[in-house]
Amino acid sequence: MENITYDEFKKLDIRVGEIIAAEEIPGADRLYKLKVNIGSEERELVAGIKAFYAIDSLIGRKIVVLTNLEPKVIKGVQSHGMLLAAAIPDKSDLAIL
Repeated sequence: MENITYDEFKKLDIRVGEIIAAEEIPGADRLYKLKVNIGSEERELVAGIKAFYAIDSLIGRKIVVLTNLEPKVIKGVQSHGMLLAAAIPDKSDLAIL
């Protein structure tokens, strides 16, 4: 893995947000469309967490979001950030906070 400098790291805008809405994306096996309140605004994100979380368990959950990532259209939905998550070793689980 390549290291980044501190100056490169400072460019990342990482915030804690709260999921306020979640919905299925037609034709997507692994993706949800999430509406996230990051304090100063609300954002829509596409997140590949469907295998780990039931949609009804997401509302109110706090997540870590990379907010200054270039928007990208995924399965027809524009995603304005990236949910940051980590796999839990020796488990088929994903930690998002």
